[in-house]
Amino acid sequence: MTTAGHPEVTRLLPAPAGPTTIREAYDVERPRPDDRPWIGLCMVASLDGSVTVDGLSGGLGNPNDLDVLLTLREYADAVIVGAGTVRGEGYGPPRHEGKRIGVVTNSGTVDATTELFRSGAGFVITSETAEVPDGVECLRAGHDRVDLAAAMARLAEIVPDVQYVQAEGGPTLNAAFADADLVDEIDLTVSPMMVGGDGMRLTSGADEHVRRFELAHLLTDTDGFVFGRWLRRRSVGSTSGSSPGA
Repeated sequence: MTTAGHPEVTRLLPAPAGPTTIREAYDVERPRPDDRPWIGLCMVASLDGSVTVDGLSGGLGNPNDLDVLLTLREYADAVIVGAGTVRGEGYGPPRHEGKRIGVVTNSGTVDATTELFRSGAGFVITSETAEVPDGVECLRAGHDRVDLAAAMARLAEIVPDVQYVQAEGGPTLNAAFADADLVDEIDLTVSPMMVGGDGMRLTSGADEHVRRFELAHLLTDTDGFVFGRWLRRRSVGSTSGSSPGA
């Protein structure tokens, strides 16, 4: 199926293979764990593993990759992103009124004059000891560093009835989510490019660990991009811990 200005998208898995759209592919149920929202990471990476070109992710994507990001952001109840990514990528208010964007920062350092915060869409997730600019709504978890597990468990204090959270990086924040085993879904676009350099990986700085995921869908488009949706494999009855042997 072709969207105006977008390369044609084909579903490879699950069978039967055939034409599809980004919206059709990503419009799925995401069951909320008992103790926190469902958390998905949305990222793009090159063939050689970099998630940036010249420090930014935009040079790796195409219109379909952007559609994945925006579609998942529409479905999510909240977006969580690191302060460095907010600065580097120039985050503003989301397109959908009422959508909230949580900015994770250990120090509390954010520019409260940006439209993200002046619009009321932005809020800060930080530590108990951080100094946050006046007027910025804040969720504090952890003494001198953000405790992401506690923050996600209490996110409804800021976003009532939150069911699904879209995490948009950067790699250091992804690593923190991975270390806490909080990732339920990885929506990864593989860009048909090699970029070289020393760009960061998807979870740069994460502790070494093994987390098993299962492929839920695999798409490709006529530009050669590949779009995978991967789900965390957990033991029966588990909501946030690792599966035995996983």
